[in-house]
Amino acid sequence: MPGQDIAVTLLSATMNTSGLRLGSAASVAYSAPMTAVPEDAALMLRYKDGDVSAFETLYRRHNDALYRYLLRLCQNRETAEDLYQEAWGKIIKSRENYRPTAKFTTFLYRVAHNCFIDFVRRNKRHTMADASDPDELAHGGKTPEDEVEVTLARQRLEAALATLPDEQRDVFLLHEEAGLGIDDIGLVTGVNRETAKSRLRYAIKKLRVAMEDPALAAGGGQ
Repeated sequence: MPGQDIAVTLLSATMNTSGLRLGSAASVAYSAPMTAVPEDAALMLRYKDGDVSAFETLYRRHNDALYRYLLRLCQNRETAEDLYQEAWGKIIKSRENYRPTAKFTTFLYRVAHNCFIDFVRRNKRHTMADASDPDELAHGGKTPEDEVEVTLARQRLEAALATLPDEQRDVFLLHEEAGLGIDDIGLVTGVNRETAKSRLRYAIKKLRVAMEDPALAAGGGQ
């Protein structure tokens, strides 16, 4: 069944460049795209030197995946939006001291991960009841039957993700949404390679079981 492949679609989240409030409603008119495709670290260094367009390129490159990561991690739209803006705000503030000692994506998701951890510490009982759908783009060309199948599969995935412990959900999303490897996930989450690998393995195993059995995804088992 195609829906059982744990796959996600893009969610658009755009930035209002008139301030640090990074919204999800308005689009932004950017300068003409660069002909070359610079590395993320090079863009961040250019931004450090005052090139705002370099940051705009970085933002366009990573905003969707970062928002999906936080939304699925928090299972709460309002919290995800707050952490999303907090993370980008910290990236902006860090530009003066930025050093390309690791991949930019590792740096970016480490910042976002820490924002989430700080939130959890501030809110020991943070709710996940207000879960929002990260997959809001239209599925053009699909039949009504396809749409129903995709919707049901997505609902099972969201329910299954909600049953995972924070640590396992975090590692899974860093792997699937951010595209990070085990070593980078370890750097982001502050654990050794074997711990990161073990958490990912357990997360995938639990998600596969839950996707195959909707009763478990609804909270019927571990």
